[in-house]
Amino acid sequence: MAPSKDDEILGKAYDSKLMKRLLGYVKPYKHYVIIAILLNIVVAALGPVRPYLTKIAIDDYIARSNYDGLMYITLLLLGSLFFQAIIQYFLTYFTQLMGQKIIYDLRVKLFKHVQRLALKYFDKTPLGRIVTRTTNDVESLNELFSSGIVMVFSDIFIILWILIFMFSLSWDLSLVTLSVLPILIYATFLFRRKVRESYRDVRFHLARLNSFMQERIGGMSIMQLFSKEKDELKSFGSINADHKKANVDSIYYYAVFFPVVEILSAVAVALIVWYGGGEVVQSSMTIGVLFAFIQYTEMFFRPIRDLSEKYNIMQTAMASSERIFKLLDNDTFIKNNENGVVPEDIKGEIEFKDVSFAHNSNDYVLKNISFKINPGETVAIVGATGAGKTSIINILTRFYDIQKGSILVDGVDIRDMDKRDLRQFISIVLQDVFLFSGTIKSNISLDSEEISEEQVIEAAKTVGAFGFIDRLPAKFDEVVKEKGSTLSVGQKQLISFARALAYNPQILILDEATSSVDTETELLIQKAIEKLLVGRTSIVIAHRLSTIQNADKILVMHKGEVREIGTHQELLAQKGIYYRLYQLQYKDQEITKTA
Repeated sequence: MAPSKDDEILGKAYDSKLMKRLLGYVKPYKHYVIIAILLNIVVAALGPVRPYLTKIAIDDYIARSNYDGLMYITLLLLGSLFFQAIIQYFLTYFTQLMGQKIIYDLRVKLFKHVQRLALKYFDKTPLGRIVTRTTNDVESLNELFSSGIVMVFSDIFIILWILIFMFSLSWDLSLVTLSVLPILIYATFLFRRKVRESYRDVRFHLARLNSFMQERIGGMSIMQLFSKEKDELKSFGSINADHKKANVDSIYYYAVFFPVVEILSAVAVALIVWYGGGEVVQSSMTIGVLFAFIQYTEMFFRPIRDLSEKYNIMQTAMASSERIFKLLDNDTFIKNNENGVVPEDIKGEIEFKDVSFAHNSNDYVLKNISFKINPGETVAIVGATGAGKTSIINILTRFYDIQKGSILVDGVDIRDMDKRDLRQFISIVLQDVFLFSGTIKSNISLDSEEISEEQVIEAAKTVGAFGFIDRLPAKFDEVVKEKGSTLSVGQKQLISFARALAYNPQILILDEATSSVDTETELLIQKAIEKLLVGRTSIVIAHRLSTIQNADKILVMHKGEVREIGTHQELLAQKGIYYRLYQLQYKDQEITKTA
């Protein structure tokens, strides 16, 4: 699996449009920002105050042997340190709290948006990419909100306060100190450009690495079956080496840049000692001022380094926010009428009128489908793989929208109903059962407050699942692992039947629900199905024709069209497609019995 373009392409290091959207999430917490900025101004000033106090201590008290005054200045220095620590605590607390609140809001918005997306989007988008958007990419923004945006002010205020104090003490020595700035600015510009290039490489190779890992772990059984471990390890080693090289390149630029900053800082100190020392010798400057400037120089270059780090945070955030907003801007929705018609009492009448459906423009998988299911009827749908059976279920539940025709439930077009109202009347049991991490009880009720524990137990008894559940150590509170890995296929299927029954649907859909179970479990499920179908409109999709012989009506699908409709006996008498399907299955059963 190749890395997607989303992972390969890195946008601008700073994008004003993206930043404007990001700041929209900060707006509800602007009071935190105001507090943080005010605290930043104070905490940024407290650092540069100390060299100034040191200058006073040297010139006014040490030089004059004033011990009492020296003690007073020493206490002021200690007090400023203590006060700065307290302010720094509140600053860190408010910025981190703001960051976590913003990230919480963004994750909720993302998850809510993903829930609304149509299944068509998930058909085309890898699951891992969606998870990465809501986890890794959002976490990248956390650092921007908690340590980036607000803390940039801290570095800027520190530099401004240092400059204010420096120029107030000696403007000519300040200019000498700042003479190295052009070189520093050029070095910073070069560093940013090189790091940006290496960062792009790191992202690209990381995407390759993740894709390779995801695909190989998913196909581990095939790798082991064909003894491809050594070959795949070699391929992984090559991709991993590219990733390592990209990271080493980025480390190289850091290893060069920070020593350059240190060297320039040392050069600035040397210039101060040379020029300032000469001024002291000539009695044009005090030792206290010289000593304060040396401290200011060391302090001045620290926020410069920090701003370089903030640049990387900004760059990462821009790349992540671009991908996040691309997901949020995706409008692959099923158009929903939230104020639509809500039938008071669904009877379960279903009618398809000249329905055509295509996944892609004119590539129709269903063509001019028309049939009617009366309330309480059981209708089976049969046909070869790809005939369009499951597509009928998908459009009835509005997982996809049709292009032509109309689908009516109790005489109401389903497009005139709220999707949630429509789906609350329908339960589906699929061939591939999905169970959530939790308990047996939570998987049956899906944590609905409207379904009591008694209803869960009764549903399990009705479908025949109570027997194996009651034998489990924790019974209905037995922990279900991811995807129900500790349960057999038959057990998972029985739980899905109990789930469908617990919601007491007016319309029940069984999509090849018994095709993956053994004969004994199938007999148990058939008994459960008989109970489930009573009083409900039911649609049963099945490959085994023996399981749907008692259906009130059978629809025979072929290449997206309804070719035959009738009861089991009527269709056999027609000697058409259904008859041939039945003969093929009957022969297979005879061969199996003989064997």
